[in-house]
This record gives sequence, structure tokens and C-alpha cells, in this order.
Amino acid sequence: MKAIVTVMLKQGVLDPQGRAIGQALHGLGFATVGEVRAGKVIEIDLAETDAEAARAQAEAMARKLLANSVIERFEIALA
Repeated sequence: MKAIVTVMLKQGVLDPQGRAIGQALHGLGFATVGEVRAGKVIEIDLAETDAEAARAQAEAMARKLLANSVIERFEIALA
């Protein structure tokens, strides 16, 4: 089973990478682009076959290592 963990900065946390991307898009002529937020996606192959157990493992990984709970939030999807 594959766990897909998406990590994004929380609202209110400055996102200099997202801001730079937004400015670059404007410079390329994409005038309708509003706020841009950048994050990361981590795909983890798990040997687990039970969806509930896989989600629990992925959540533990995200809380312990993949996301900084002070400034980031995460979402988990299973595939």
C-alpha cells in the first residue's frame, strides 16, 4: 500500500518559496495568479495491507519526522 503525505505551511506562516513562485509566474505573464503556497509530497511504500493500520503508520511518521507541527500541517492519502 502506498501512503501519500502532503505537507504544507499553515496559514499565516510566511512562505518565501511560494511568494517567489508567484512573482515568477506574474513575470511570465500569468497575471491572474493569486497567492501561491509551496509544499512537499512524500510517497511511502508500506508493506501494510490494512488501510487503517497504514494510515496510522503514515500519521505517526508525519508527526515524528515529515512535518514540523509548529508551522506545517499534513494530509494523508492512501493509494
